[in-house]
This record gives sequence, C-alpha cells and structure tokens, in this order.
Amino acid sequence: MERYAPRARSDAYGRRINRTHSPLVATVLPWLTILAGSILPVFFMATALPVVPPFGFLMLLAWRLVRPGLLPIWAGLPLGLFDDLFSGQPFGSAILLWSAVMIGFEVLDRRIPWRTFLQDWLAASAVLAGYLFLAFLLSGGDSGSAGLIALGPQLLFAIVLFPAAAGLVAMVDRLRLFRWLAA
Repeated sequence: MERYAPRARSDAYGRRINRTHSPLVATVLPWLTILAGSILPVFFMATALPVVPPFGFLMLLAWRLVRPGLLPIWAGLPLGLFDDLFSGQPFGSAILLWSAVMIGFEVLDRRIPWRTFLQDWLAASAVLAGYLFLAFLLSGGDSGSAGLIALGPQLLFAIVLFPAAAGLVAMVDRLRLFRWLAA
C-alpha cells in the first residue's frame, strides 16, 4: 500500500500553519544580538564623561527578562568574555558581573515566576545601577562624589533605553521564530 503525502492547503493560511523554525537561527540570533550590542559602543565618539550605556549588557538583560529560559545560566561567561575584549574594562570584570547577573535572575525567576514589565524594568534599573557602579570600581575609578556624578548620565540613558531594548528583543524574537526555509 502506498503512502501519500498530505495535500498542501490552498488558502492564505496553509503555508504558515504547523511549520517549524530554523534551529540554527533560533539558537544563534540571541547570541549575535548581544555580541553586536557589545561592539556597538566602539562606534560612538569618545567624550570626557561616559554617556553611552553598555549596550551588550542591556541586550543581555533584555533577552533574559523578555525570554527567561532562552539563554543558559553559563551564557554570562562567554558573552562577558567577548564584552571584556571590546569594552576596555579590565579583563574578567564583565565575565564576573554578567555571570552573577545571570545567576541572580535565575534565582529571581524561581522565587517570583510571574512579573510585569514594570517590575522587570525596575529590576533591570537596579541591576544596571549596580553593574555600572561595580564596573566603575573594578576599572580603578575614584569612588568619590565626582566619579559617581559622572556615572549619572550613563545610568539614566541606560534605564531609559531598556524598554527600547526589550522591544527590539521582542521584535528579533519574532524574527527568530519565523520559518526561514519554505517546505
């Protein structure tokens, strides 16, 4: 007895129903956006004060908060290593801080599995403030009031940009799950 393949639907929805996404694109795209975010500050003009937020860390936070189970806990190590190569921070600072943030959000997800976007934004703001302060201290910055005041614009810009980063991650996530190869 011969087996016949099911006929394709002829309406507009037949090509989109029950299709799978590309595993390569679904796996690699989040990592590439974080790596691109780590490289992005290199292209901005240097100023006397740090104004450009850490886009790689911002993208890591956005991916971790928008899609909690997507990146493994150990992702902070290789992504932080790549960021250390481009950020100018002492080697190992992003590895340590990014790994600690990934572990911290894993613990937070287990304790509070449901959160709103406002709670995620507040958590990201607190983590961004801690990250910028600790990165400042690890880079050998003076912990006096002038150094802390200089971090203000960078922190404010990073907090304001988080919703845009989360929106970009949501858009890239839809693109990530799009069917790339036609059957």
